[in-house]
Amino acid sequence: VFLDLLIEDGHDDLDDFGFDDYGSECDGIRITAFLDAGQDNLTPLGRLEKYAFSENVFNRQIVARGLLDVLREFSDNENDFISVMETVARMSEDGEPTVRAELMEQVPNIAMFLHESRPNFPAAFSRYLVPIVVRYLTDPNNQVRKTSQAALLVLLEQGLLSKADMETKVCPVLLELTEPSSDDDYKIEAVAIMCKVVTMLSKDTVEHLLLPRFCDLCSDARLFQVRKVCAANFGEFCSIVGQEATEKLLMPKFFDLCSDSLWGIRKACAECFMTVSNSTSPEVRRAKLSPLFISLISDQSRWVRQAAFQSLGRFISTFANPSSTGLHFTEDGALLEVPRRTLDRFVSFDFSDCSLNSLNCSDLRACNTERSVFHTPPNQDGRATPSPEHVASGDSEDMNNFDDKHSSLPSGNHSGFSSRASDSSTNNSKNTKETEHCDENFNSFYYWRSPLPDISGELEMLNCPKSSDVAENAEEKEELQNSIPSSTSTPGKATSDQIQKVLDCLQPHIDDPDVQAQVQVLSAALKAAQLDSPTESKPMELQSESDESPSEEEQTMETLSPSESSPVQEQGDEETQTEPFDDHDDSPPDSPVLDKPKTQNVIPQQLLDQYLSMTDPARAQTVDTEIAKHCAFSLPGVALTLGRQNWHCLKDTYETLASDVQWKVRRTLAFSIHELAVILGDQLTAADLVPIFNGFLKDLDEVRIGVLKHLYDFLKLLHADKRREYLYQLQEFMVTDNSRNWRFRYELAEQLILIIELYSHYDVYDYLRQIALTLCSDKVSEVRWISYKLVVEILQKLYSCGADDLGLNFINELTVRFCHCPKWVGRQAFAFICQAVVEEDCMPMEQFGQHLLPSLLSLSSDPVANVRVLVAKALRQSVMEKAYFKEPGCAYSEELEETVMALQSDRDRDVRFFASMDPNKS
Repeated sequence: VFLDLLIEDGHDDLDDFGFDDYGSECDGIRITAFLDAGQDNLTPLGRLEKYAFSENVFNRQIVARGLLDVLREFSDNENDFISVMETVARMSEDGEPTVRAELMEQVPNIAMFLHESRPNFPAAFSRYLVPIVVRYLTDPNNQVRKTSQAALLVLLEQGLLSKADMETKVCPVLLELTEPSSDDDYKIEAVAIMCKVVTMLSKDTVEHLLLPRFCDLCSDARLFQVRKVCAANFGEFCSIVGQEATEKLLMPKFFDLCSDSLWGIRKACAECFMTVSNSTSPEVRRAKLSPLFISLISDQSRWVRQAAFQSLGRFISTFANPSSTGLHFTEDGALLEVPRRTLDRFVSFDFSDCSLNSLNCSDLRACNTERSVFHTPPNQDGRATPSPEHVASGDSEDMNNFDDKHSSLPSGNHSGFSSRASDSSTNNSKNTKETEHCDENFNSFYYWRSPLPDISGELEMLNCPKSSDVAENAEEKEELQNSIPSSTSTPGKATSDQIQKVLDCLQPHIDDPDVQAQVQVLSAALKAAQLDSPTESKPMELQSESDESPSEEEQTMETLSPSESSPVQEQGDEETQTEPFDDHDDSPPDSPVLDKPKTQNVIPQQLLDQYLSMTDPARAQTVDTEIAKHCAFSLPGVALTLGRQNWHCLKDTYETLASDVQWKVRRTLAFSIHELAVILGDQLTAADLVPIFNGFLKDLDEVRIGVLKHLYDFLKLLHADKRREYLYQLQEFMVTDNSRNWRFRYELAEQLILIIELYSHYDVYDYLRQIALTLCSDKVSEVRWISYKLVVEILQKLYSCGADDLGLNFINELTVRFCHCPKWVGRQAFAFICQAVVEEDCMPMEQFGQHLLPSLLSLSSDPVANVRVLVAKALRQSVMEKAYFKEPGCAYSEELEETVMALQSDRDRDVRFFASMDPNKS
């Protein structure tokens, strides 16, 4: 459809100015054609005036659409530039809304052009264009207003609006439009634009100009749309103004919005709850926001509950504290462990002579000359910070003092370490000035855990309890053991009693994850011993010193195998530590881990209970059918917040999600299992995550891809022996539900390139080599090319480890498989591999020349041009640039020169090009 744009000027003028073909689809035409010389004898500026204010609306639209090109035409002359800008200012007052909208659409582009090409940009932009944007915010036409709002946001994002213009021109208009007496439509739009603008303004500007008005708008009783916009953007305001202003001015408004009569506003509050929480102090978060969130999660509206449950995990994550979790995020988003010395203060043992795999007290006493006893009263965040006390093992007076300090130890208290904790806290206050030191040779790579405390002194004390001590602590013992089943023992069954005593000794140090692991093993051994012995109703009593000697204890400890003493699961915070071990008769005797109540003190318990309930099938019916997916999505954040010592709270939930019938839930877990492994550490990963990881390996492709994408990240966290088990399973990734899912095999090749460093060169040769060769023969080109890089990495691994014989065998296999391949793609692949080997310096060039170069040169006469092209590139760009082949006495230089010269005269143009191209210009 062609439009006659200049009816009043006749058809001759149309031909002169190029408007004959202009229509609604004229974007591809040179819009500034009307500036060309014609029969009217007008200057270009005159013709601009003529069509900018023409009576024909289409002429004015075209001029508005072409303003950027017009400015480019006149940007060299300052006077002409000013004239054009004044014309733009006059055009902005056009009575036709479409013209004004077209002009406003060009303002951001014009501003960028002026910013890049005009030295006096700020003055011209502020004088001519900013007033247009501000005026159009109050334009009566809706399209013009929307266009100006979008332009304003673009200008702010690009940083083209100065702070002075925002404070003196834009903000006053927004404040005027949000007055109580303002028109409803204008007010709603102004609130929305104000909430979007706030994220691009400075804190001072927002706090002094917009924050008071925002607080008033949050309480707008007449327009619920205003309150809803405020609720949806509440988090942005909190983030900008900071903690003090949030708690002082915004929190009361947020409480009102969370209890608004309209469910849509409460839903918006639930959605931004995490952002608001991030802007408050831990005290306010725990004391005020947590009960508020509980009210939202139990709201009468299903939509509010749904939004609250979706935000629950994110809200819990705001309680995370690096000082308690031991982990922090780097600038690139990687989760790393905080250096131990910044979190814990401990005195290490001499590792050269001491085995950490047993609790043999005599060994511990013999392996170090200085003994450290850990007393770990819990901090405010629930984690225990060790405070070492140095006690010389050879000083009997110090030991006597130590016994006196702990004389109130209850002799028969199974879990009664509260009195010991209180005593030790007193002792800690007396020893705060003692020097703390750390073994500089300690390295987590060589030692899989921190040293265990020496508890030999406490073991000796337990053998000689005082009756007065028992009587003094009888009330406390009765209170703590009110719900504990009596442990049975017979005088002849010394093993159970000895294990129980060791458990009692370990209780004061339960904050140490390694001690927790030992407690679990000993508890399991205790249960097994009690089940093997005949049940008696007589409660366990401590035997006298003559009935049991330290040597018997040592003999008992020596009966525990190293495998039994390896840590299985880390537990422990102040609340869970005081809970007794459940000794029901119906529990399986071989259960390695005793159930613990799912309580902690890092976050309010109600929040955790609600989060754990997200796997309840009833929630899917009453709240959201995808609530389990949201639970799985936020689980790593919740685990990070609680810390690995509270993993027992989440373990059952994680296992439930891992077996969920919805593959989307399992897929979500598969994509994050490597992050969870970092959070939990290698011990809990091996015990709890590896079985689930193995299940994901056999799941649907949609789930397996999540494991595969982070296979390297997960495997590097495992011990070498556990990691090696997966060598046999890597081949299973070659089989997919859908053979056309080539991206799965592509991802496998990418991961194998990374995984190579985790295994020995023997394992790489025996297992990964065959997978790589299979991928090199894939039907999809993308998979083959990435697999060629994998082959090069394998070859580099072999030669870097000095396995030249394996490398030579691999080269011979590559030569047979690719160089002599009947298909040209195989021979092309050989040329590519040779070039990559040279560029990556995978092997000594002498061996390359001896084993690979002859085969590569033989392909220079290949009948397929694509093969010769890669041969030419490999020789000209890589091989001949190596110093080894440039040496005068090189045995291969003459043959190389002849081959390259032959390729330079090849019948194929591309071959000649690459053979003649200067490598420095490639």
